[in-house]
Amino acid sequence: MSNLTPGKPCPIRLSVRRVVAPNASFMTGPGTNTYLIGNHQLAVIDPGPANPEHTETLIRITQTLGATIRWILCTHTHPDHSPGAALLKHRTGARLLGALAPAGPSQDHEFAPDEVWAEGSRLDTDEFSLVAVHTPGHASNHLCFYQPEEKLLYTGDHIMQGSTVVIAPPDGNMSHYLQSLEKLKPMDIAALAPGHGEIIQNPLEVIEGLIEHRLMRENKTLARLQSLGPSTLETLTPAVYDEVPAWLHGLARLSLTAHLYKLRDEGRALYQNEVWSLP
Repeated sequence: MSNLTPGKPCPIRLSVRRVVAPNASFMTGPGTNTYLIGNHQLAVIDPGPANPEHTETLIRITQTLGATIRWILCTHTHPDHSPGAALLKHRTGARLLGALAPAGPSQDHEFAPDEVWAEGSRLDTDEFSLVAVHTPGHASNHLCFYQPEEKLLYTGDHIMQGSTVVIAPPDGNMSHYLQSLEKLKPMDIAALAPGHGEIIQNPLEVIEGLIEHRLMRENKTLARLQSLGPSTLETLTPAVYDEVPAWLHGLARLSLTAHLYKLRDEGRALYQNEVWSLP
């Protein structure tokens, strides 16, 4: 049986359990990872979508442990990560911690934290600590949570196992994403606990690989602008992502837009009348 079976608690550490939400899809993989931290007074990270079944599963597991859910934290406010917070708060009375949703679509604008968190915000309990690390890029309000006792970083959608994340402007920003990856490199991290997929045991290698991959794509974008000349986004996408199946080009176009915006902001690409070109 897979460790990513929805609804089945999977021990990650002695005081950390992962429970996958039943929202498997192309975008979410096996489903959103919810983490239960602690053995007595628990913190829940990313309660997932507004799914009553998942909420009841989390409560049932907590009762089996003889524990209480005291805090609910959300890495960001995309629909597969934070809407379940309101249901879980209603059932448990736990305090809700996280950043407010930015304007725009595909955000959980009902997310109403009891404490608005930002860089350096922290929760200290008798069992564990969690410290917020602001990691914009995939989402402007994205927070990772660092658990120093375990040297474990809960990465939400900043880093996923087995896949790169979509960076979709205007809220997604490629410059910020790369800076946020660089920000993690000096941290003392033993493993990454992503919002989707398995635990990542080689964090620095994965972080450096993601940076290298994005810079490869950026250089390829510049090379295609050089060879093709002035081009629309529709022309550039299959040329820059020629190794990616055509049915994925819709998603690729979002991240390519983020790359192009970065290059424009750096003065390395020009945009006029829906056409991209080199200076």
